[in-house]
Amino acid sequence: MQGLLLSALLALAPLAYAANPHVLLSTNQGDVELELFADKAPKTVENFLRYVKKGHYNGTVFHRVIPGFVAQGGGYGVDMREKPTDKPIQNEANNGLSNSVGTLSMARTNDPHSASAQFYINLRNNVMLDHRDQSPRGWGYAVFGKVVKGMAVVEKMAAQPTGYVNGMPDVPLQPIIVKTATQLP
Repeated sequence: MQGLLLSALLALAPLAYAANPHVLLSTNQGDVELELFADKAPKTVENFLRYVKKGHYNGTVFHRVIPGFVAQGGGYGVDMREKPTDKPIQNEANNGLSNSVGTLSMARTNDPHSASAQFYINLRNNVMLDHRDQSPRGWGYAVFGKVVKGMAVVEKMAAQPTGYVNGMPDVPLQPIIVKTATQLP
C-alpha cells in the first residue's frame, strides 16, 4: 500500500513542477532561473511571458540596483533609453504573496495599476511593499515569481558599484545586461 502511494506521489510530482512556468535570464553576470506563480498572479505572469516571448527583455539592463533593497530591470536598453511597452496591467498584489528575499515583483509608478514590463528582485524582506488595502498607498507591488537558481548571481549584481547615469540614481556603473530571457520547456 505504501509503495503504491509513493508511486502515485512520484507520478504527480512533475505535474506540480509543470504548473508554474520557468524563465531563464542569461545575464553578463551569470544565469538566473525564475519560477513564475501563474496560480497566484495569472495576469501578471501572462504579461511577463508575453514580453519574454517577443524578446523585449533581451538586451535590457538592470537599471536600478539598491543593495539591501531591490535589483530592478526590464525597461531600459544598454543605451539607457526606455523601451516601448504594452498597456499597463491590473495590479495583482492582493494575492497573499510577500515581497520576501528572492521574489520577483512588478515595478510601477504611483498609480497602483501602472505596471507594464519592469520588474524587480527583492534583495531583502520588503514587507512594506506588500498589499495592505485597496487605497492608492496600500495596493503594494505584485509578487509573481521567485529566483529558484542563481541567487548568488543576483547578490553579485547587488554588489556592483552604482551612480548617476543620464540623471538616474542607483544605476550600475558597469551595465548588468540581460542577454536573453527564455521560457524553459
